[in-house]
Amino acid sequence: MLSGDTEARAHLLFVLFVAISVYASNVTGFALALVLLGLVALTDIVPLPDAVNAVTVIIVLNAALFLYKRRPLRIQPEIKPAVVCSLGGSLVGMALLTFLATHAFQTLRALLGICVVGCAMLLWKAARPYAVASGPRTFAFVGALSGVLGGMFATASPPLVYAVYRQPWSVEVIQESLIFSFGVGAVLRLSVMGLSGQVNLFALQLAAEALPVAMLVTILAANRQPPVSKERLRQIVCILLVCVGIGILL
Repeated sequence: MLSGDTEARAHLLFVLFVAISVYASNVTGFALALVLLGLVALTDIVPLPDAVNAVTVIIVLNAALFLYKRRPLRIQPEIKPAVVCSLGGSLVGMALLTFLATHAFQTLRALLGICVVGCAMLLWKAARPYAVASGPRTFAFVGALSGVLGGMFATASPPLVYAVYRQPWSVEVIQESLIFSFGVGAVLRLSVMGLSGQVNLFALQLAAEALPVAMLVTILAANRQPPVSKERLRQIVCILLVCVGIGILL
């Protein structure tokens, strides 16, 4: 546990990381947990399991606020099999997180680093959409795999982001479909972890510190055009994720 000025700096840095991550999420439709947990693991400012639980609270609020600000929503029906299957995968992921956090923390950290780099690579390759939308079986498989990652790190991004960014949908539809999917998964994760007593007071403190910043960034960014093109911003997020992921693995 940190103390004094060092603790205060750690909390301020965490809030700054939240602002960066929420903005990246509102622009790309994902990346909140990946960027935030990657930066936390890289700097080791707070315990990773507590940061994961705090991120879950932030994702729930951010998704609700973002989708409210973007009404009427344009969520594609094709995403429903992914959402349903991700719920089952999330339970498996939470069990893995509990085991690895207790018995193999360095393995947990390495898996996060691989997850961050993998998502960046998949997103970078997802520049060319398919001519026809994928079928329900594809979304079901991707959803289950994403749910495992969501249960472990509150970040179901890599497989689902890759699949959704390859669909012939508009950027707005992609954003809303992804944020809706991750929000549903986060609600399940928070409910299960909370009822099992695995969300401690420190995680709730981190979430409470971050929520006002997350709300402000979401309100400002939800209906505003970013300062550069969305394609350029996606490239910037990819580069950030690669750098963070490599830093975690080193």
